[in-house]
Amino acid sequence: MKKFIQTLKNIWSIEELRSKILVTLTLMAVYRLGTHIVLPGIDPNKINHAGAGTGILGLIDAFAGGAFSQASILALGIMPYISASIFMQLMTILYPPFQKMQKEGESGRKKINQYTRYLTVAVTVLQASAYVAYLKQTNHAAMATAFEGYFWLSTTVILSAGTLFVMWLAEKITDKGLGNGSSVIIMVGILARFPQAIWQEWGAKSNRGGGGLLIFVIEIAILIAIIMGLIVLIQGVRKIPVQYAKQIVGNRQFGGARQFLPLKVNSSGVMPIIFAQAIMFLPTLLSNFETTKGLAKVFNDHSNVWYMLIYAVMVIGFTFLYTALIFNPKQIADDLKRNNGFIPGVKPGQPTADYIGAVMDKITLPGAVLLALVGILPGFAQRLDVQQAFSTFFGGTSLLIMVGVILDTLQQIETQLLMRQYDGLMKSGRIQGRQAVSPASM
Repeated sequence: MKKFIQTLKNIWSIEELRSKILVTLTLMAVYRLGTHIVLPGIDPNKINHAGAGTGILGLIDAFAGGAFSQASILALGIMPYISASIFMQLMTILYPPFQKMQKEGESGRKKINQYTRYLTVAVTVLQASAYVAYLKQTNHAAMATAFEGYFWLSTTVILSAGTLFVMWLAEKITDKGLGNGSSVIIMVGILARFPQAIWQEWGAKSNRGGGGLLIFVIEIAILIAIIMGLIVLIQGVRKIPVQYAKQIVGNRQFGGARQFLPLKVNSSGVMPIIFAQAIMFLPTLLSNFETTKGLAKVFNDHSNVWYMLIYAVMVIGFTFLYTALIFNPKQIADDLKRNNGFIPGVKPGQPTADYIGAVMDKITLPGAVLLALVGILPGFAQRLDVQQAFSTFFGGTSLLIMVGVILDTLQQIETQLLMRQYDGLMKSGRIQGRQAVSPASM
């Protein structure tokens, strides 16, 4: 305890770190305040919160920190910007002009960021129009009759402005605060829902008597075990398995030590889950957030067997696809050849590229299966009678983002401490963040 208090004092004594923490907390307070400001023309006392608390809409509401279900001016949150960032990231991989632009350094990065902002506006307008239709279906009684003629235009403009404001907050956190702004905003939105979710779960289980309380304690223990497992996974999976690593190390010495090739069990990070959820969200979006008809009804139920099966297959498929996009065996083979490195028993050039590609496929499969399992854990939790709001914390994007962002933030704090020769946050080894490719460095 004494060491912990001293570490906090060390953190506060570093002026740069103290400034970053205060800026981040201030901007987060502004964001949380904005989530409670209701759209013009909506009576906050008549809002129906039930529809937005389940399925895919519940996940969107969690990412928005409850702003979606409260008909807030920040109802769409940062997600349109994340969607635009994902698209632009793929374009820099697949579209040669954007590849060239990315290689131009700072000027190219500014151009890509500007295109991302333009695309964010287009995505926001599309989602805002669907959200207006959703509000008219589920909260028509809460809408002021005299304002109904102006509601679509005003709401679309305000939601677009709200998303751009959140995007600005994220960029300011990235520049002057602590951590990646987009990731921190999503994490804060997720954590804001946790107290309410755990309280609902406690209320549901306490009504059962002694047996229900025991189940609640077991659920908390399982949640802690899953979180600890993810921390170990995120920090531990840094190199390829030993049986492969020993085979693909070249004879080239770098700084007196043999170097492993940059292969990881999960090179794609959380991206496959984000892609899969974006596809699964399409039926709901195309039905204007009406989740009780057609495919939207099936895809809105996370505990549905077909939903979990399709979702798992899509996560595995996107893991291989995204890994293929960001990992180039030919380039690594060329780099090995250029540096006089080689793989014992494999000819340089294309045979080396084929060999590395085959090894990458082998080590990507267990990572993809594990990622799919984490993605569908909330569905299993729901089938075991866990409340929907609380079940989202048992896996999926929510838990991955929450754990990953916390580790990344702690890593930045520890780096600042070690740079000034203070003790780090952990006694054994350094904290390691996700170090995975993601939209807007999520």
